[in-house]
Amino acid sequence: MLNTKIHSISQQLQHYAINCSISYFLLICILCISFSSAAVTSVNDLKSQQKNEILFNIHAYYVEDLALQQSFETTQPFEALLAKLDPYSKYLDEKELEALFSSTNGRYTGLGIEVKEQEKQIIILNAIKNSPAAIAGVQKNDIVLAVNQQSVVNKDINQVTSMIRNSDTATVILTIKRNDAIQPIDFALTRTEISLESVTSSLSEFGIGYLAINNFSNNTLHEVARQITKLQSNYGNSLTGLVLDLRDNPGGTLQSAVAVSDLFLQSGTIVTTRGRFYDANQSFSAKKGDILNGAPIVVLINENSASAAEILAAALKDNHRATLIGSQSFGKGSVQSLIPLGNGNTALKLTTAKYFTPSGQSIDGIGITPDWAINQTALSQIDKVVIIKNEQGNGNRMWPALSPGDPLLLKAQQLLTMK
Repeated sequence: MLNTKIHSISQQLQHYAINCSISYFLLICILCISFSSAAVTSVNDLKSQQKNEILFNIHAYYVEDLALQQSFETTQPFEALLAKLDPYSKYLDEKELEALFSSTNGRYTGLGIEVKEQEKQIIILNAIKNSPAAIAGVQKNDIVLAVNQQSVVNKDINQVTSMIRNSDTATVILTIKRNDAIQPIDFALTRTEISLESVTSSLSEFGIGYLAINNFSNNTLHEVARQITKLQSNYGNSLTGLVLDLRDNPGGTLQSAVAVSDLFLQSGTIVTTRGRFYDANQSFSAKKGDILNGAPIVVLINENSASAAEILAAALKDNHRATLIGSQSFGKGSVQSLIPLGNGNTALKLTTAKYFTPSGQSIDGIGITPDWAINQTALSQIDKVVIIKNEQGNGNRMWPALSPGDPLLLKAQQLLTMK
């Protein structure tokens, strides 16, 4: 039954991927700084016809019915129109579009940093494993001061991204402020192709599995199923419980979040979406089959768990399938559609719907409240793997011994061993 369920979900994802070029491609972007060799079409270079095409799509599909003009003349300020939309809606040039497709397929070319904007500062959220940034020593919570010796003070995240992406050289110099360093640090980072590791796992001697999902790409469903099968094989039996770590997970595709949720649920609503146009109103329900056969689940979330990660967490919580531990999640409750423009080399990423949890709640700007609130500075993915690292065949004793270094893992283990 479960294999049939996974195969059915797989077929849906393949169909979805095949048709994305001719339909509205629902996705939520992973926050990466990405690059490609394609030519750039700047928003400032758009002709009146292209602007009118974008305006038409906003009128037809944007989640809110905005009072906008009906057409654009070349002299009218186009940026003023985009400024009326939410922060997740934007025009994508050829570079950005190619990078987006690459990241949803688990790869991209770039420096390997995930960043966020906080209090007018650009802060490193994560240096992706084996990326130029991670190898050079860039760390979580580093603050970006300059790009190629040009200050980024008071610049927003889009401006900083553009400075890095449009660098004339393959090697980009990032000037970083680090709390324990007296002077700023320069890192010379050369762009390279990076494979994004979506899922990592480990096993405790008690038969409790640990699964960290870093983002939701087109490959995540199969990676989750494969990792759980491996954990069960290493334990020699069904898992006694699972810790599902969604901390610092910025999201990914809606369909991937739905498919992964379905792996753990026998029935019930996963998520619903609501928008102005007909196809934006959808309801996703679980099919029979639970990959864990009912074993208890604890989900870890923090303030950087967003969008697709919140869909999974809410689906398991509202269907009484999991206990949530951590801090209030990010609160990104909107769905973006990728609408091809012109010949398809550029696109409009437009918010077309809001999503609602199985209990009917919108988490946009609010987030998901955990069952057990534990505030903690989020660990990077590398730190998490070190804490629960399991060398296959060595009879893992490291997770129970080291979990006191991570209060969320300690609480998760306590809850699961009590069940």
